[in-house]
Amino acid sequence: MSTKPGNFNSEIHVLDYRSPFNKFRVGRDQLISIDGRETESLNGLWNFYTDPIEYLLRGAWYKESRYDGEGREKPCDYDFEAMDEIKVPSCWNMERPELFLYENLGVYFRTFNYEKHEEGERVFLHFEGVSYRAYIFLNGECIAMHDGASTPFSVEITDKVKKTNRLIVGADAKRQDERVPMTNTDWFNYGGIYRDVLFVRTPKAFIKDWFVRLSPSSGYSEIALDFTVDGSESGKAVLSIPELGVNETVEYKGAKGKAVIKAKPELWSPENPKLYDVKLSIDGDSLSDRIGFREFRVEGDKILLNGKERFMKGICVHEDHIDLGKCTDEETIRETIRVVKEELHGVFIRLAHYPHTRLFAKIADEMGIMLWEEIPVYWAIAFNNEKTYEDAENQLGELMRRDINRASVVIWSVGNENPDTDDRFSFMSRLAGYVKENDPTRAVSAACLVDEVGEKIDDRLADKLDIIGVNEYYGWYNPDFSKLGRVLRNSNPDKPVIITEVGAGARAGNHGTSDMLWTEERQELLYKKQVDQIGGCSYIKGVSPWILYDFRAQRRVNRYQEGFNRKGLIDSDRKTHKKAFRVLSDFYKTK
Repeated sequence: MSTKPGNFNSEIHVLDYRSPFNKFRVGRDQLISIDGRETESLNGLWNFYTDPIEYLLRGAWYKESRYDGEGREKPCDYDFEAMDEIKVPSCWNMERPELFLYENLGVYFRTFNYEKHEEGERVFLHFEGVSYRAYIFLNGECIAMHDGASTPFSVEITDKVKKTNRLIVGADAKRQDERVPMTNTDWFNYGGIYRDVLFVRTPKAFIKDWFVRLSPSSGYSEIALDFTVDGSESGKAVLSIPELGVNETVEYKGAKGKAVIKAKPELWSPENPKLYDVKLSIDGDSLSDRIGFREFRVEGDKILLNGKERFMKGICVHEDHIDLGKCTDEETIRETIRVVKEELHGVFIRLAHYPHTRLFAKIADEMGIMLWEEIPVYWAIAFNNEKTYEDAENQLGELMRRDINRASVVIWSVGNENPDTDDRFSFMSRLAGYVKENDPTRAVSAACLVDEVGEKIDDRLADKLDIIGVNEYYGWYNPDFSKLGRVLRNSNPDKPVIITEVGAGARAGNHGTSDMLWTEERQELLYKKQVDQIGGCSYIKGVSPWILYDFRAQRRVNRYQEGFNRKGLIDSDRKTHKKAFRVLSDFYKTK
């Protein structure tokens, strides 16, 4: 059946209205480093409305077409300036009660002015986190689309910026099966622009990214540098580390430069988180940062930091706060690290199950805690879908570029609790290969599942990993705790194992006998039994129990959980410690 063109109303009849925006996708190739760079904040109050039917996209509201071809004004169903205001950054779920469970498109609007500061300058919009998909519109046209709630992205607007600018952001919190993560997750789905929005100016030629680290196997006496320049094919850069007497000129060709420089830095560790002021400059531009130098590697079944064997005394943490949602702040991060180091006697935090704010790793560098950072390849991802893989690799690439200079980040994780299928093996092997190709200074891992039939640690992906992560809940989801002993005895891995999840649920203040589920006493008993088994297993080189703080999880709806995962050692108030906290603290104190 044909349709007369004159009767065709595209915004009503076209179903595939999202595909045209795919050509505007941005990712790791467009991401620019902002370390030490002057930026201008676009945070604050933005106009906001919910758009569950997606007329911003379907009806092209972003074009703001208020007049017809002959100048006659048309009626419009939108009025961006008149919309209520909302704070950026924030999770809309925490800003308005009626939006607590909203998971569709939210539309943000603001204006900003621009005046050129330097001749030939280039300008960018930089977003630290928009959940999950972001559509970016400037002055009536689409300029970018980005997938991934928790990784940063940059958009150059040099040729599009005006004296007065109208900026619209569509934040789509809708989960989809072919995305990363997919629809089925076990954490709360916060939506919105929940991290910083920045306006960035650079000269015509600028340093796009850089990687400064202790050169592996150099006897701790060489520093390696790699960097990329945008806007210039060749020239000279200067690496400066005043405290080490480094002031090295490095040539770059084909827009890339590298060097190995003699230097003997004091090594970074949790006990001695030494950082150096580091600066890389080219003519007219520079990046600077506080960087620590350390060597993290795996040798046989040992985990070594600066040549000394370490037991990874850890804990898992979600980016979830009772008042802030998925947002966080410096005070919250510092308190989390303080609790882990001083009260729990830990040296390691697994940041689950997605990239946390860049601020966490920066503060971890300063305070001295090792980090496991992860992308949300979680549960039943569409492992046979190439576009899903591209999404995962891009998020991994954005995370690695963001935190590549953080001494605290020692492990990149490519996923969590996935079934051992052929498609999954191929998918995650490729991700592990991407890590190894792009970063020789860290380990690659994944949180794997136990082979319950064979009762042993046996996952094909282990051959592609440096460290085997294992999630096990014996005594909880699997009530027969005796199976754990058999699993450990039946296993003989040739590389170190970290128990990446273990634990039990307990409602803070709910007491009873240790035979009663959801009591602090049951959780306490299980922790005692677990640390006894774990502490006696020679190939287990670390543990990060699930989890430090109770966190929101929509599928946890029984009378004890009431919308929270209650496996935390501390209540969601982040103050009330449960009895099991002391068990783990005592274990770490003597381990």
